[in-house]
Amino acid sequence: MRQIALPLSAASDRAPRIVVGNANATVVDGLMAPGKWPFRTAILSGPPRSGKSLLARWFVESGLGEAIDDAPDLDEAELFHRWNGAQESDRPLLIVSPLPFAHRDEEDAPDGPRWHVALPDLGSRLGAALPLAIGEPDDAMLADLLEVHAEMRGLVLDQTATQYLVARCRRSHLHVEELIAAIDRLSLERKQPPTLAIWRDALNETKGGDARE
Repeated sequence: MRQIALPLSAASDRAPRIVVGNANATVVDGLMAPGKWPFRTAILSGPPRSGKSLLARWFVESGLGEAIDDAPDLDEAELFHRWNGAQESDRPLLIVSPLPFAHRDEEDAPDGPRWHVALPDLGSRLGAALPLAIGEPDDAMLADLLEVHAEMRGLVLDQTATQYLVARCRRSHLHVEELIAAIDRLSLERKQPPTLAIWRDALNETKGGDARE
């Protein structure tokens, strides 16, 4: 399993980790080469709980450049100012958004909405940035995510548990996190280690079951 570890925070005795797999390996490779970005700017997007903020934190703490998280929530004039500042300081700038950026006159795509900006000058700059998009995990990455989230909570999931859950959970970063949280809570409530009954109940509770996205 390939992982990226971040420094320990004061509020936790377990360092957050980023699992690298099919969904984000290309993104990680791109983040490690900011010198190749057009205008030293990249836009990182991806589904909920897919590690965007953690990757941005790792990017900054590694000394690779600056980052702006939740960029669509920022005033467009302020975002344009930040972009100009990064250009003047010759620092790579990673812009994080939950949605892929919409280029000029681009409508929302069949695969989901896009991030639209109203300021033309900002739109032209962001349109030239390198897009880095995190996808959904395949079965191998799902297994790694389940193991890491379980370990972070002090849960022990053996290979049988992982195989059972991978075959039934949705291919979603968010669902993996919710599923392990449900297993942990049910295990505590019932005062017993995770069992098949707990795995099944957690899947049903988090709308997993046999459905796959």
